[in-house]
Amino acid sequence: MFLKVSGMERHRPYGPYERYVKRPLDAAVSFFVIILCFPVFLVIGLLVKIKLGSPVIFSQKRPGLRGKIFKLYKFRTMTQERGEDGQLLPDEDRLTDFGRMLRRSSLDELPELFNILAGDMSFVGPRPLLVSYLPRYDERQAHRHDVRPGLTGLAQIRGRNGLSWERRFEYDVEYVGKVTFMGDLKIIFGTIAVVLKGTGISSGTSATMEEFKGREEGD
Repeated sequence: MFLKVSGMERHRPYGPYERYVKRPLDAAVSFFVIILCFPVFLVIGLLVKIKLGSPVIFSQKRPGLRGKIFKLYKFRTMTQERGEDGQLLPDEDRLTDFGRMLRRSSLDELPELFNILAGDMSFVGPRPLLVSYLPRYDERQAHRHDVRPGLTGLAQIRGRNGLSWERRFEYDVEYVGKVTFMGDLKIIFGTIAVVLKGTGISSGTSATMEEFKGREEGD
């Protein structure tokens, strides 16, 4: 499924790294890491089952390359608690200490390796956001979908969820404008440093990240 998004046409050609290397490298490395980390998957899955119940895996539709919709997979970090009105409680009320630990260590992201193996994602690229955000991007912001979304990206090493949406999208578009092997490598090593520090997990006013409402509503 594809959704039409303003500015979705590419504004530059693919370079040799993107055209011939990046996708095969993503597939090979993700397959190797899945095999290597299989015991970790089992342990985390069991802990999620014990502490949070079922389902163990959280899945949600997200837009990928050129707006193509795919199903993203993560380990669940929140309870399913609902209020008297039957609606889910706010994120901060459902996010447990165990869930915070998974988010802080980014272990909740491990199932996305299967998204990378399938070709829906890359190791490095703009993070996949909600489908409902697609019509809210301006023409420049929409270029974040010129590449596959990533497990991590430039915005994640420059502040993660502590960034404003505008700054976050600027970093996304900056990355899209120059995708190189060395740039991806720097982002991966930068991500390791950020994860070890445990910074930027939440925004200043939310346990996760506030909703992006678009330029007209958000400014």
